[in-house]
Amino acid sequence: MPDGKKLEFTNVTADDVAEAAGVSRWTVNRAFRKEASISRKSLEKVMIAAERLGYVPDLRAASLASDRSNLVALLIDDFANPHKLVMMECLTRNLRRAGWDILLVNTLDRNDAGHALLNASQRRVDAVILIGLQFDDEVLETALHARRFRKLIIFARSSEHANTISISVDDVGAMSELARYVHQRGYRRPLFVAGPQNYSAHLLRKETFFSYWATHFGVEPELVTVSTYDPALAGKVVTERLRNCAREDLPDVLVCENDALAMGASDAVRYTLGLSIPEDIAITGFDDVPQADNPNYRLTTYRQPLADMAEYLVKVLEDSDDEHLGRLFTGSLISRASA
Repeated sequence: MPDGKKLEFTNVTADDVAEAAGVSRWTVNRAFRKEASISRKSLEKVMIAAERLGYVPDLRAASLASDRSNLVALLIDDFANPHKLVMMECLTRNLRRAGWDILLVNTLDRNDAGHALLNASQRRVDAVILIGLQFDDEVLETALHARRFRKLIIFARSSEHANTISISVDDVGAMSELARYVHQRGYRRPLFVAGPQNYSAHLLRKETFFSYWATHFGVEPELVTVSTYDPALAGKVVTERLRNCAREDLPDVLVCENDALAMGASDAVRYTLGLSIPEDIAITGFDDVPQADNPNYRLTTYRQPLADMAEYLVKVLEDSDDEHLGRLFTGSLISRASA
């Protein structure tokens, strides 16, 4: 400290604030409770006294006294994918605007995901929102068995688990539209660039594109898989797959599961392999991240309606019902120069 004195912290209670403000302890408690009924005059008295005394309410104690903590846990992984940052910003902005507090956890791996879910349960959060790849059936089952939270929400990925709420884009409808676009543009030798797949919260994009191509052409597309949604790794995988191909054997379009993979594939095609986009190889993505419109990429992609999805998630949190809340959203195909 500048004056050499150490700050002393005292345990100021609601009773102290009530005495200083000339109100009851009950009034103090209501002043710090969301949407509680209290007169403006009483609220002003309490807030002035609380600020002067340095009083901060014990939110944990308050949550024990009620059936709601007003806290949601947001568990997220795969930060190499730029779409995760876009989703996180959109979600947290909508949650804070609605008055929700947020516990943000960056899960490190599958084992950490399980620990994080259990930890969220111990902290009496009202809901857990999952944005990640590592939440398989076993992890979800463990969390649901021990849970104290009301809702377990899978955001931006579909889930087949009966006790979860899935809020996502309609992957089947979206990829069907992209497949028709690729077909109608005259591409006939697609290579599908897929990310990691898991069974509890899987993306249906690969399955949908494969089904469309088999139905219309009688063959399945070629496939390459990238273990994470990392543009740099996607570039390496695509380079290895195409480096030794004769020009006539090259795919004419790379259909990528998302924009992160598409950007990595674009860098590999243009800068490592020395080919032109879309003249030699066209590329499509999915998500429409901000970088997709960058002059270096100009990706044809599918835009997820994140704002609508986030607004709906807030409504789900406020809903007393736990069933039939899952919802699929329709986005829009964005045509740019890459395909």
